[in-house]
Amino acid sequence: MGVRWISIDGTRRDFKRVMDIASFDLDGNADSVEFCPYPTLHQLLAAATYTLQQDEDRPIRSGSISLFSATASGLKLLDRVQTPGIFDIKWNSGVRETNGTSNSIAPHPLLAQATSDGFLTLYSLHPIEFSLSEVCKEEVSSSMCLCVDWGSNGNSISVGLSDGCVSTLALREDQLQITQSWAAHEYETWTVLFDACQSQLLYTGSDDCSFSCWDLRQKSSSSMVFRNSKSHKMGVCSIAQCPSDSTILLTGSYDEFLRVWDVRCISRPVMETSVCLGGGVWRLKYHPLIGGLVLAACMHNGFAIVKIDGENVNILETYTKHDSLAYGADWQRAACVDDGNKSGLLVATCSFYDRLLRIWKPYSLE
Repeated sequence: MGVRWISIDGTRRDFKRVMDIASFDLDGNADSVEFCPYPTLHQLLAAATYTLQQDEDRPIRSGSISLFSATASGLKLLDRVQTPGIFDIKWNSGVRETNGTSNSIAPHPLLAQATSDGFLTLYSLHPIEFSLSEVCKEEVSSSMCLCVDWGSNGNSISVGLSDGCVSTLALREDQLQITQSWAAHEYETWTVLFDACQSQLLYTGSDDCSFSCWDLRQKSSSSMVFRNSKSHKMGVCSIAQCPSDSTILLTGSYDEFLRVWDVRCISRPVMETSVCLGGGVWRLKYHPLIGGLVLAACMHNGFAIVKIDGENVNILETYTKHDSLAYGADWQRAACVDDGNKSGLLVATCSFYDRLLRIWKPYSLE
């Protein structure tokens, strides 16, 4: 018998199994996967690794980015770049603000990489050969870069650091320049997120159990808009903003809860509801086209697809085919979804110690 779950349309169905498409053994411990958001390039998938080896004198942290073609037919490795140990990767969005609106296509895909040596590196994607080439890099800190996010203007990037600091950088003529750095948290800054509609606001989450917001218009050092240090019982690992309603934020925490926040009053966010997903909620990804649909990487408890509708939060489906820490997860923004065909959706997930990348098709969306 299958497990009985609530489907995306609210009906109840029995889902006997997830449709697995393909898997791939990576060359290191896998921690991040990102589908390319650019039109005509939705099949491209980047997977990052971080591997720690103990040398006699010092630890060696190595990594890689593997670029794949991911379709319903399977996975094909297109390129691989050897790097220092990677904690996070993020494509630029494919759109760029023009006179206050986000309707201009950015000229080419760029992939940002946050690494253990304290550097932020940008790669460009060759549109024909489907290969990655380094554009520029900047040493952000002597501490490790743990997370990265792009601003909606396509030229701003934020980085969270292992010493609790946060830095913002500007991309100008293929060069990175640090614009601000400040001590945002007491311990590791695990997640950073630019507000999609108010680019001067930056959200951060940390191992100090706090969820914070900063106003970047203060050029010398960013001013705090709010800090919530009471709601999360353990470190804040992930923050996500609803694509269709920018006043809704999600946080994921080591304490195993996904929390839904109303930030209409930005100085005093209100927690609307929460749900225990188990395992530690490391990464949260809203689907860019289907309202309220969220993919969660739950560390010790696999992956989950969650539907959020106001204060109602339902687990549609879980995926437990990985045998190690569930860290990386992303939706493919398939062209067929624009035509209302949800059955074409693919999900990419990766797990750490078993070095496994998988792509699969959720049953709950059919």
